[in-house]
Amino acid sequence: MSPTETTPSTESGRSWHAMPAEAVEKEFAVDPSQGLDPGEVSGRLNTYGPNRLPQGKKKGPFARFLAQFNNVLIYVLLVAGFIKLMLSLWLDASIIFAVVVLNSLLGFIQEGRAEKALDSLRNMLSAEARVLRGGSVRLIPSEELVPGDIVLLESGDKIPADLRLVDAKNLRTEEAALTGESVPSEKSTAAVSAKATVGDRENMAFSGTMVVSGRATGIVVATGSQTELGRINQMLAEVSALETPLLRQIKRFGHVITIAIAFISVLLFAWGHWLGHMTFVELFQAVVGITVSLIPEGLPALITVTLAIGVQRMARRNAIIRRLPAVETLGSVSRICSDKTGTLTLMEMMVTSAVTAEAAYDVSGDGYAPEGEVSASGKPLGAMPEVLTLMGRVSLLCNDAELLQDDGKWKVEGDPTEGALYPFANKLGMDRAAETVAAPRVDSIPFESEHKFMATLNRSASAEMLLVKGAPEVILEHCDRQQTETGPAPLDRSRFASEGDRLAAQGERVLGLAWLPSPGLAAGGLGPQDLPKNLVLLGLVGLMDPPRKEAIEAVQECHGGGIRVTMITGDHKITAAAIAKMLGIGDGATAVAGTEIEAMNDAALQDCVRDVDVFARASPEHKLRLVKAIQANGEVVAMTGDGVNDAPALKKADIGVAMGIKGTEVTKEAAGMILVDDNFASISAAVKEGRTVYNNIEKAMLFLLPTNIAQGAVIAVAILFGFTLPITAPQVLWVNMVTSVALGLAISFEPPEADIMRRPPRATERPIVSRFGIWRILFVGSALVVYTLLTFFLNKANGASDEVARTAAVNAITLGQVFYLLNSRCLIDSSLSLRAHRGNAYVWYGIASVVVLQFLFTYAPPFHAVFETDALPWSEWLWLIGGGIAFFLVVEIEKFIIRSMPSVRP
Repeated sequence: MSPTETTPSTESGRSWHAMPAEAVEKEFAVDPSQGLDPGEVSGRLNTYGPNRLPQGKKKGPFARFLAQFNNVLIYVLLVAGFIKLMLSLWLDASIIFAVVVLNSLLGFIQEGRAEKALDSLRNMLSAEARVLRGGSVRLIPSEELVPGDIVLLESGDKIPADLRLVDAKNLRTEEAALTGESVPSEKSTAAVSAKATVGDRENMAFSGTMVVSGRATGIVVATGSQTELGRINQMLAEVSALETPLLRQIKRFGHVITIAIAFISVLLFAWGHWLGHMTFVELFQAVVGITVSLIPEGLPALITVTLAIGVQRMARRNAIIRRLPAVETLGSVSRICSDKTGTLTLMEMMVTSAVTAEAAYDVSGDGYAPEGEVSASGKPLGAMPEVLTLMGRVSLLCNDAELLQDDGKWKVEGDPTEGALYPFANKLGMDRAAETVAAPRVDSIPFESEHKFMATLNRSASAEMLLVKGAPEVILEHCDRQQTETGPAPLDRSRFASEGDRLAAQGERVLGLAWLPSPGLAAGGLGPQDLPKNLVLLGLVGLMDPPRKEAIEAVQECHGGGIRVTMITGDHKITAAAIAKMLGIGDGATAVAGTEIEAMNDAALQDCVRDVDVFARASPEHKLRLVKAIQANGEVVAMTGDGVNDAPALKKADIGVAMGIKGTEVTKEAAGMILVDDNFASISAAVKEGRTVYNNIEKAMLFLLPTNIAQGAVIAVAILFGFTLPITAPQVLWVNMVTSVALGLAISFEPPEADIMRRPPRATERPIVSRFGIWRILFVGSALVVYTLLTFFLNKANGASDEVARTAAVNAITLGQVFYLLNSRCLIDSSLSLRAHRGNAYVWYGIASVVVLQFLFTYAPPFHAVFETDALPWSEWLWLIGGGIAFFLVVEIEKFIIRSMPSVRP
């Protein structure tokens, strides 16, 4: 048979998990006992290509760098920089060009880092694979695997391709990174439903996951881009990162202000030329001065610095920002979509419930840590019941896992469920080492998926005992009695069946524990068939991956700040609903499964996400669709996660948040923010900083824009009404340079306002300059123009020369901005208190530097020569400072009126 005749279809739509193993063998024309014929492999390799993830075409470094300049504000800045070069204003030009280069470099570096996500995903693939070819076992590079290859798996192997299992012995695989399940998945060979999600495909082993225990044989059904990992890679490559709300607003603002400045400049030049009171050169220089003054060239620098300060503050809160604009996005977040395992929960199994014949107990603690207590009806136990001591003994001795402490963190080697039994016994006051010495193991029946229990035969100095744990239904079948405080009693099978259902309904994984004193079994060669039918049932334990305590508080804080929290997990629906109820997410009852998501079209899903906050059994495609549906409803989405299956959704979200400790490299590279401590509570702190960043950007804009407008308007008014320029173009450029750098940047360091987390999220459709902002710009700009012109004309009226009057006007407009900076620290709250002027030392550093520069401008002869100024009489400062205070009070009165009118508050 030729290769083309035996080449099967491996398109991603094939439901290999729904086909019997024999049908898959026939489809691939392979005998599992012999493997593929070596001669056929080359043909299939040519057809399907190597087993590796494809690399997309990348932009070169130079092209990526040039792309950073494709921004309207950058164009405006470049024009402003070249104009200032032509006017020989070298310092101004240098500052502008430095801002342009800094912004471009930041974008270039961040874009380069984003591409590493795909590289990290490729590194998850196994390097080698053990295959059966021509009846011989071979170790080959996994790139050479082809569909139809027979792969042999053992404990510790990384699975090299997607496999349909045809033989499995106690096989369990760690799929948390792919499916979000907190415990290893048990595998079998039986066909499952064609609609089964990835986490429910028990007869499949997926590329990039790990074999925890057991062994298996599987047929390669998908390689490279056709694997589940490959599909995630494709989704990750296709998802384009969104612009942040701020960048979108800045882009729109840049277009508007550019058109407005160009229109005003042309109009003023035409009007001034028609009046004829200025020479062409004077008029041109004045209009250029107006144009440069109106351009907010300090804005990109201010935004960059404010974002950078936010990054530093977040780093102190254990949140590392990978993309600078992501800082501001956090301030707009209206919905946080969180993975469950490892994000809202500890990703550590813990015994949370215990049931005996006579009582039910709750167990507290923190994952694998031994600290905690056992309580009944909310009260800690005094004397420990004998039955609980026996359950603790089974937990310690009938156990093959190891629990180790590494760098202060507890880790399990082996089955997490078994590892969780050790701290349960510790909370009962028992010690593993002492129990092991007192009753060492002499024989055992290892756990296997076929019989679903584990048993050990232990011998103490005085007697033997058989200790057993396993699936409740199996343990109950082998018990005829139950342990009570007075001794064994007849088994109440219905009680334990109903209690087991209750624990399972709470999302807990249930184990049965039993024992048999003096079993009369001979040590050596015990097998599953030797387990007696007269065991004494000790009780049931319920285990789960518990929610983080801090996460519960953080969810409440988010809800208080108008942010909805939604859980999207690959885990089971019952488990997801139970954890969500503990966290206060959703209504505690409603959860939607992945199969239900598949049945919805986009419109139905948009309706669904408006009402539902818990989604279970979600595949990578489901998570991506959910994020898109929430965004389509106009919400700003933060998506958190730690697994490979979260990566496409993290990249698509407005802000992706990856776990730093347990997160995969793929997830970290796809995210915009990484939580160093894997703590959901750090997100709430980061949101607070994000809101502060936007608040400071808004304050800075409402400081820069009115003052920029005032600087240009002073000259514009003179041109319009045909009188002597109160301030010349070079003098305006001096004011522009001094105030935008020394004063504007100081607001970037403002601390969070007290009620920042009690405000609702900022609406994305809200313009960067709101109606209130327009009013404030016009009001303050007009007041500053009036103060400057009044200073100029009063000096002229008192017989001052043009040089002295202009020097006074320059100081007036500068001092006005100094006092307005004090107003601007609070947008509408009063600045008439000492408290309002604390917490930001940079404001006073900025003011001090402006004062020094203005004294040099006013009294240093070199400045007189350059700017055509003259020294002011000292008495003039009384007027200037008095005018500045009056200006400050005028703005405070405006703020008082705004505060008293809720309908116009921003």
